[in-house]
Amino acid sequence: MVPIRDDNPHFLTPYVTYGIVALNVIAWFVLQGWGAEPALSRSVCLLGLTPGELLNTLPAGTQVQVGPQTYCVMSEATHAYTLFTSMFMHGGWMHIIGNMWFLWIFGNNVEDAMGHLRFAVFYLLCGLAAGVGQILADTASGIPMVGASGAIGGVMGAYVVLYPRIHVHLLVFLGFFVTVIAVPAVFMLGYWFLLQLLGGFGSLGREGGGTAFWAHIGGFVAGAVLINIFKVPELVERHPYRGLRQAASPTGTWRRVRR
Repeated sequence: MVPIRDDNPHFLTPYVTYGIVALNVIAWFVLQGWGAEPALSRSVCLLGLTPGELLNTLPAGTQVQVGPQTYCVMSEATHAYTLFTSMFMHGGWMHIIGNMWFLWIFGNNVEDAMGHLRFAVFYLLCGLAAGVGQILADTASGIPMVGASGAIGGVMGAYVVLYPRIHVHLLVFLGFFVTVIAVPAVFMLGYWFLLQLLGGFGSLGREGGGTAFWAHIGGFVAGAVLINIFKVPELVERHPYRGLRQAASPTGTWRRVRR
């Protein structure tokens, strides 16, 4: 299921959302070489968040392979800056495209509820919470974590608190058929969060790389909590479809689209 749009209007121009997308794209092309090696693996080593290095739970000099001919070498320095830089690094084309698409769909309405500066701070705090979540899952991991998905998970956590009943239009592939369905945000995002929980508990004790489920969980929970601090009631009240007592979403049916 891929979200393609929502029925939620926005009133402010989402400059910060646009800026975050731009920064991620610039980092992808300038620092990560469009995903080409060795630039990709080198950027992941230098700018990704590695719990074992950050907490010094891995001996200095420990090597972890992250690319065909690239190894991350643990140093004695903590490199605390990677808590931030890892939010703007990605591991592949589908990784960055998927993350930026989700941010594009949900970011504007969350920014609309708190204003530009508050949203920028909110986004970074959710990204930090995501990093902490992944660190706590395995404090001795030598695998670098990269991606904006933890911070974007925070945006989705805020969205479902603010607009649980607004419909999100999903592109669903059913064999040879492609269908578009409109479902309440609480179902779509609740389903996404459930998948992260299942993946997170399934990954405990497992070695090697993969999806940073606990970063997604940490970001989502942080966003759902922090939105109550960062939202501006006057901005939220402009939205016709907010909270559990909001008006019915303008679309409540599904339609099939020919392939």
